[in-house]
Amino acid sequence: MAKEDYYELLGVERTASAEEMKKAYRKKAVQYHPDKNPGNKEAEEMFKKVSHAYEVLSDAEKRAAYDRYGPAAFEGGGGAGPRGPGGMGGGFHDPFDIFREVFGQQAGRGGGIFDEMFGGGGGGRDGADLRYDLEITLEEAARGVEKEISFRKNMTCEHCDGSGAEPGSKRVNCPTCRGAGQIRRSGGIITFTQTCPTCGGAGTKIEKACRECRGEGRVPKTTKLNVRIPPGVDTGSRLRSSGNGEAGLSGGQPGDLYIVLTVKEHELFERQGEDLFCEIPIKFTLATLGGTIEVPTLSGKASLKIPAATQSGTTFRLRGKGMPSLRGGNQGDQLVRVHVEVPTSLNSEQRRILEEFARVSGDANEPTSRSFFEKAKKFF
Repeated sequence: MAKEDYYELLGVERTASAEEMKKAYRKKAVQYHPDKNPGNKEAEEMFKKVSHAYEVLSDAEKRAAYDRYGPAAFEGGGGAGPRGPGGMGGGFHDPFDIFREVFGQQAGRGGGIFDEMFGGGGGGRDGADLRYDLEITLEEAARGVEKEISFRKNMTCEHCDGSGAEPGSKRVNCPTCRGAGQIRRSGGIITFTQTCPTCGGAGTKIEKACRECRGEGRVPKTTKLNVRIPPGVDTGSRLRSSGNGEAGLSGGQPGDLYIVLTVKEHELFERQGEDLFCEIPIKFTLATLGGTIEVPTLSGKASLKIPAATQSGTTFRLRGKGMPSLRGGNQGDQLVRVHVEVPTSLNSEQRRILEEFARVSGDANEPTSRSFFEKAKKFF
């Protein structure tokens, strides 16, 4: 181990900064960690090598000694290397202590990222959060609705009640670490301890794994859930169902389920926040003479008065006929834009009447409005 170039082991240049070496070690440690490579002696040896290399190069004094004397600075016999902590006279850090330092492990339940990745610490692990995408109609978004959804997730094994052990069996001392939760390894003159790869640091193991979950404590199952969607939701709204994510491990808390909503496009209405917008075609006679029409809303029909001489493109507002506020209290409006339709074909009687109207009103001589003509006459 001492004969290899420490910089090459970490995959960095000799001018690498402390942060660059830390990132490089993080990557190598994850790659070669014994828990990720059970039974792989080569990976175990590489983990020890990169841990030793990082232990030396992450310390400014040790790095300076290595740059000057090379690996001989840290060999046990002779050499000009240091003899304090970190030199062979002062012992060598546990590679797992280095690993915990790099990954920022904190003491306590869950064990931080170190235990999250490798299952150490012996504590429970919380279940993962889940996402479910649900599409609803605009009408359902307006009034609220209850939906039954179906999805697969890891659930607590009923056969072993989540223990991972076959009923009737018990936990016994781990044969690898004999209940200590750690094992000691020797690399020549170096001796260090590490979390037991067999029991993950718990010190015990299942005597006989559950036949249903094979010791996992969880099994994937399809489950159904009734979800209440409140009025006023929109595309992108997210509902949280506490505790309906994946089951935890070894007593850990279950995750949450997040339902992400998409509201379908409507054939008549376009949503603009809490307001609804629609276009309605009307006959030119109605636009001219005025009258009352019925227009559709999400809650049924509503009467809309069209004043005489209404122009195409005029927008009317129906108060309180829009979407409810998700926060409650307010109700949006419905905006109705009218589009005046011009007849595309006329029979002889209709044409005669319109021609007479054009003659009487003077439209035959002035086909455009007088105000427009006054603005445009300078171009003629």
